[in-house]
Order: sequence, then structure tokens, then C-alpha cells
Amino acid sequence: METLVGGHVVARALKQQGVTCVFTLCGGHVAPIYDGCLQEGIDIVDTRHEQAAAHAADAWARLSRQAGVAIVTAGPGVTDAVTGVANALKARSPLVVLGGAAELRVLGRGALQEMSQVELMRPITKWAMTATDPRRLAEYVAMAFRHALAAPMGPVFLELPFDVLVGQVSDPVFPAVPAPRPRAPGDPAAVAAAAAHLAHARRPVLFAGSQVWWDDGIAALRALVERAHVPALTNGMARGALGPGHALGFSAARKAALERADLVVLAGVPLDFRVDYGRGIAPGAVIVQIERDESDFARNRRVDVAIAGDAASVLGQLTAALPSGIDHGAWAQELRAEETRRREQQAEWERDDRQPINHLRFGRAVADAVDADTIIIGDGGDIVAMTAKVLEPARAGQWLDPGPLGCLGIGAPFALAAKKLYPRAKVLVVSGDGSFGLNGFDFETCVRLGLPVTVVVGNDAAWGQIRGPQTMIFGAARAPATRLAPTRYDRVVEAFGGRGLTITDPRELTPALRAALASDVVTCINVPIDPEFMVRTGASKLSV
Repeated sequence: METLVGGHVVARALKQQGVTCVFTLCGGHVAPIYDGCLQEGIDIVDTRHEQAAAHAADAWARLSRQAGVAIVTAGPGVTDAVTGVANALKARSPLVVLGGAAELRVLGRGALQEMSQVELMRPITKWAMTATDPRRLAEYVAMAFRHALAAPMGPVFLELPFDVLVGQVSDPVFPAVPAPRPRAPGDPAAVAAAAAHLAHARRPVLFAGSQVWWDDGIAALRALVERAHVPALTNGMARGALGPGHALGFSAARKAALERADLVVLAGVPLDFRVDYGRGIAPGAVIVQIERDESDFARNRRVDVAIAGDAASVLGQLTAALPSGIDHGAWAQELRAEETRRREQQAEWERDDRQPINHLRFGRAVADAVDADTIIIGDGGDIVAMTAKVLEPARAGQWLDPGPLGCLGIGAPFALAAKKLYPRAKVLVVSGDGSFGLNGFDFETCVRLGLPVTVVVGNDAAWGQIRGPQTMIFGAARAPATRLAPTRYDRVVEAFGGRGLTITDPRELTPALRAALASDVVTCINVPIDPEFMVRTGASKLSV
């Protein structure tokens, strides 16, 4: 007969789910799980804030396409994780949060860190539950993973009271781990209708989002684009799906493509603020929407064909259903001319070597420094928006950003997870000075754990994305709470034991980035940038 304490049951259940690493900040309420993780060979990565632990587990999920796990202690440990959980919900990232709790036997008596945690988490998770029976702990963990990974994916919360975690379990039963998520092909009639629209369209556009990445549909996306000769746009984790320089891949011409299209196929792209709630698409355009979550259909705008299913299957079905000989070459050439025009306008700023460095010159330096082996994390406002206009990821999954919640502070936690998961990859955080302050202490975690990452800080000594519009609307004298000190963030990382330098000459930035990415030291490059650039050029309104 085998007898385990509850925390060891939880750890073994995690291992059965394929978990190899968890993110946490230590707390007495969850200590039994740590001891179990040590026995099961699960790595424990301890961060400096529970928000960072949740963000890191979210990034692990995005990069691995498996559930990420954060373990947080009771009370403030759970409340600190809330922002990371909410961010994962909006990004549809499968995050499993295990939260410690006061003992059940003293519930309601005012125990240390006692609070209504499940009620707090329920609005920002797919599923939230308290484990009340040590004998069912493995079942609870299995349920948490099933809910996190079921479509649409998202975060879950399992509350684990201390007396449940230290309870004795004789001959624990571990549920069988379900097979990987099954494919979900679309309805053949809907696929046929969409294929007919695509075959007869004169100005079609295919817009692919993160769902294509999650569904492992990148190859299917490329096949459809090249079979139908359809111009393609990407966002989220699908950025880079076609690779740089692809004849049918567009980014700078996105606005024109959507405004002039007579057909738009949305593959995992919700009709939210990123497409002006559907108003950014030509009023008369036919819309085909592919989604795992049927509740997203026709939100904010009528959809002509709705196809429920996984992106890889549905895109493959569409490719197979298309007739041969489709050619949208003239339309693609029209968009290529627009893409070239916009990029040439932007290139003037990318080549500008005046000081202080402007945002687009900063972005060009970053783009020239990275390669296909670099994971790039955007954590900021204007500096990230402008860098994204220049940078063309070489592959899907190379670019990470907060997602639809627009949550700052993901930089260090995402970098931590990326380097832990892929130790041979180069990891670069493109950070604003404001966002650095939110979880910048987790660059100390990277130093402490020997995980060399690089952060480049665009430092305008302000919350620039907010200050710019406030200044444009109300004047510089009426833009309160938007100024920061011109802090030497490189010296902050030096204090952690890393390397730091400040670069003021734009010609020196790319070589410095390449050297940092090739090194085995956590490095921060502090870059003073032009605080007036966004307002002076009118770019501020483009990045908000």
C-alpha cells in the first residue's frame, strides 16, 4: 500500500499531465506541493512577484502549446496573480493556477491570509474550484487541465487548502490523461460556401490570428495562401507565419487591404478593437469567420459564412475545396504597391541617425540584430508599436506580446519562461521604461537562475503612449502623471549581477544587441529615445 501526502499527490498528477516546470513565489500554504515536485523531478522556478509567476506560466503555454502552471500561496499570493490570470483569459492561453488556502477546519474564523479566493477568480477564469478531499486531488488536477485545454482555451484556478495538502492519501488513484485535443473539422457545407466565395472574389484577404498557432495550422495557412494566391495578414502568435519577403504576406498595407477587400477570411481573428469592431473592413465585403469558439461569431458585425472548427483542419478543407487556376495577382500587386509606398515613407525615419534616437530607428536596429533563433517579446507602448512596424518575424511563435488585454509588465516573466523552455534560443525583450518598472525585478530571477536574456529599453522618461495623446489634446502643461525620471535601467540590471550599458548613437545599437544576444550574461541596454517623436510626427494616434 502506498501512502502519499496531498501535496505529493498534486505533484505526481502534474507530472502525469506532462508538466516539467512550474512557476511560483514561495509560501507556506503550498510548501507540500514543492516537496512533491522535488520528488517527481519537476523544476520549480521562483519569481519575485506572483504576477510574474502567472505571466511566465502563460508564456510557457504560448510557446509550448501546452498548459502552463503557476503555484501561488494564499491571500496576497492569489490576489497578486490576478493580472496575469486576466491577461491569459483575454489571450486564450491555457494557464493552470494552483492557489494555497487556509485550512478548511478553520474556515470563517479569520485564519492567516483567509479570503474568498474562488469567488475572486471565477470571473477571470474558465473554471474555479476548491479541493475539499485529499483522496480526490489527482482528479481535481486532471479536471483543471481538461478545462484549461478545452476550446476555447484559457486559465483555470484550483484552490488547495493546507489541510487538504497535508492529508494522507492511501493508494491514490490517478485518472488517465486524455489524448491530445481532437481535430474539429468544419461543416462541409459551410466550407464549400466559403470556398465558392473565395474562388469568385476579386479582392480577397486572409487574416490569420493566434488560433492558427494554437491549432498547429501554420502549414495549412501557407498552403491555402499559395493555392488561392490570396493576400494574407497576420497578428498575435501567427505573426511571421509566411516568413519575411513572402509575395503574399502584408503588414504595412493592412489598413488598405481591409478597406478595399470584397472578401475577408478571418481565421481566429475576433472582430474586436484590432479591426475597429469590424468597421475597419469594407462595408460590402463578404466575411468568412473560422473560430473554435462559436460565441465569437458575428460579434459586432454580420458574418456571411461561419465555420466552427480548428484552424488547421478548416484551412486544409478550404484548400482542398478550391478549384485550380485561381489568380489574384493584380490585387496582390495593388497591395504590394501600397506596402512599398508605406515602407518607403517609414524608411526615412529608420535611416535617421540623429540623436536622441527616434522610435523607428530603434526598431530598425532591433530588426537588424535578431535572427530566426531569437524569441522577441514586446513589453511596452509606443516603442513596441513602432518596433512592430519595422520588425518582420521569420516564423510564427517568434513574437510574443501581451495580447488583447494590453497588459504591461510581461517582459521579464515571458523572457524567463522562454529561456527556460528553449535554453539555446536567444531571447530579447523590447521594453518601454514604464513597463520595465512593473516586473523588472525578475531580471534578477534570470541572473540568479543562469538564464541569459537581453532587454533593450526605449527610455523616453515618460509613459509615452499616454503622454503623447494627452499632450496633443490638452497641451504639455495638462498631461499629469505621465512623466518618469530618466532612470539608468542598465544599472538596475548591473545591480542584479547582470551587464548594462547605455547607447545613445543609433549606429552602435545593432552591434550592441548582437553582442548581448550572443553572450551568456543577462544584459540590459538602456536607450534614450526622442520623447517628442510620436507627437511631432503624428505617429501617436497610430499606436494607441
